[in-house]
Amino acid sequence: MEPGNDTRLLEFLLLGFSDGPELQPLIFGLFLSMYLITVFGNLLIILVVSSDSHLHTPMYFFLANLSFVDICFTSTTIPKMLWNIQTQSKVITYEDCITQMNFFLIFSVLDIYLLAVMAYDRFVAICHPLQYTVIMNPRLCGLLVLVSWITSVLHSLLQTSMVLRLYFCTEVEIPHFLCELNQLIQLACSDTFLNNVVMYLAAVLLAGGPLVGILYSYSKIVSSIRGISSAQGKYKVFSTCASHLLVVSLFFCTSLGVYLSSAATQSSHSSATASVMYTVVTPMLNPFIYSLRNKDIKGALKRFSVMAVRKGPIVLRLKNFP
Repeated sequence: MEPGNDTRLLEFLLLGFSDGPELQPLIFGLFLSMYLITVFGNLLIILVVSSDSHLHTPMYFFLANLSFVDICFTSTTIPKMLWNIQTQSKVITYEDCITQMNFFLIFSVLDIYLLAVMAYDRFVAICHPLQYTVIMNPRLCGLLVLVSWITSVLHSLLQTSMVLRLYFCTEVEIPHFLCELNQLIQLACSDTFLNNVVMYLAAVLLAGGPLVGILYSYSKIVSSIRGISSAQGKYKVFSTCASHLLVVSLFFCTSLGVYLSSAATQSSHSSATASVMYTVVTPMLNPFIYSLRNKDIKGALKRFSVMAVRKGPIVLRLKNFP
């Protein structure tokens, strides 16, 4: 059968992690737990930041946006995988696969850009503290987030349009739990030279550029911290960016590790398992990193929980009021 114009009828098979039926309930329970923790943790960060006036600063504005993106990031892939396990089906339609790939690209690039923006925010706060409120004004903060969204969406539309020009053989098996751009390009039956050029060029520009910006920001931050005479002063300044530095290290180290290991081993199943680190584990850990290592967030969480407890009895009394 010539697959050229029949992509509407095409179905992909997401092979996931294991074919063993005895492992499916364990995988389902594990990923459902991680997904619920991710959604609840990041949603709590958003609620706390939006409800506490002490956190209405650029740093926490970007953090709330990162939490929202992390919820969307995991929601793009995990629910479909859980549904396939529950229904004992590995099928994903061509349209759903392209849609999943499109949103996965948007939110993964957004993650990178928001981490770079947060690094710039810490750079200004530590290296130019007297000008911080002037430089990081609400207009600039909103513009930085808007540009990140626009760049991510345009990149995703470009990559998606490049994939739509390809045709695939029927019953294509994807050795992954999601429709990833690289996997789709590898499985295409048509010429993919232009797709590979665009994909790697975009990866260098959209991932390499922000990474260079993050490294530059932290090099300046380290130089600034070294100039502080007291050890207590150094610790106080470093603590303001420790959580973000840990999140950046976790995201970039795991994602780079996945692609380097997959290139070395040529094992798609190993790559799928390793990619769980930056697609699932990192978004799940972000709220814990920021809440456990940040005094402002811990204080806001306490105030939020006290406020919720106080409102509970009031709501119950109102419901019982005749």
